[in-house]
Amino acid sequence: MTAITDHDLERFSLHAERVAVVGYGSQGRAQALNLRDSGTDLVLGLRESGPSWERAKDDGFEVLSVGDAVRSASFVAMLTPDMAQPSLFEQEVRPRLKTNACLLFAHGFSVHYKRLDLPQDLDVVLVAPKGPGDLVRKEYERGRGVPCLYAVHQDETGQAARRALGFAHAIGGARGGLIETTFAEETETDLFGEQAVLCGGVKELVKAGFETLVEAGYSPQIAYFECMHELKLIVDLFYEGGLSKMHQFVSETAKFGALTQGPKVVDLHTRQRMAEILAGVQSGAFAREWVAEHANGLPLYSKLLDEDRDHQIERVGRDLRSRMAWLNAPAESQGHGR
Repeated sequence: MTAITDHDLERFSLHAERVAVVGYGSQGRAQALNLRDSGTDLVLGLRESGPSWERAKDDGFEVLSVGDAVRSASFVAMLTPDMAQPSLFEQEVRPRLKTNACLLFAHGFSVHYKRLDLPQDLDVVLVAPKGPGDLVRKEYERGRGVPCLYAVHQDETGQAARRALGFAHAIGGARGGLIETTFAEETETDLFGEQAVLCGGVKELVKAGFETLVEAGYSPQIAYFECMHELKLIVDLFYEGGLSKMHQFVSETAKFGALTQGPKVVDLHTRQRMAEILAGVQSGAFAREWVAEHANGLPLYSKLLDEDRDHQIERVGRDLRSRMAWLNAPAESQGHGR
């Protein structure tokens, strides 16, 4: 799979498009700022009573209601949360989309799981930066870029891929490289990664390690440092150079323990449970569960979130982190440019 670079996209631009960015959260703000700095004809579509309206105005943008912004544009970027998209799309966006407009998403959830009634007379594309909005903006300002995935779901005009690439180019994504995917692949791998590894698997591994040490009589503070605090050191090595850099920079003792004992933790049973999680993502079972939970007022979500926030590792961590002056230092001085 070959990554497309900024040099490859010099012939693509959004010069003929008026772009409406709907949403002004982490990705919405970052991408809007980058689009503007790239010379894009841009308008923001926001709720007039929403907290983002004044912030966007203060940032110097032309801000309209969602409906008016969509009506004025040939290219609409839906950068709102997954659960908010169906009602917003049906009430404000769909009735006002122009024929042959391009509708863009940063995550494929709503399209892949058929939560939107998409008209057939428009292009539907995906551009997904592989980093948070803050990083997307900072890297753009530094003349660099965060890699992006791109995909085409619907190509009414025959120009859908070109339009997606033009958008990716304008937000700086091609500087880091663009990789073609599908809405299904982006959505399913993203959800699986969050659940089985990044947000779910790692969280439970950290908690289980902490609990194992505390229950064996070790100090909660020492357990916190070993199972939570030092995780950043290893994750940074993974991020910067993969498994090889981790092996390069940890001790021989750590390497031997990792190689021989790690597979006892993540064993065949763990792999089987990961396969079950993936199957639930692929079948749509997780999406249906999440949609139902949201529609029901989030009782299970709230209960489990409160339990995590009240876990002993959080109480211990809050106290220890209060003594770490560097955590409260300005981001630039911490060297968080990665």
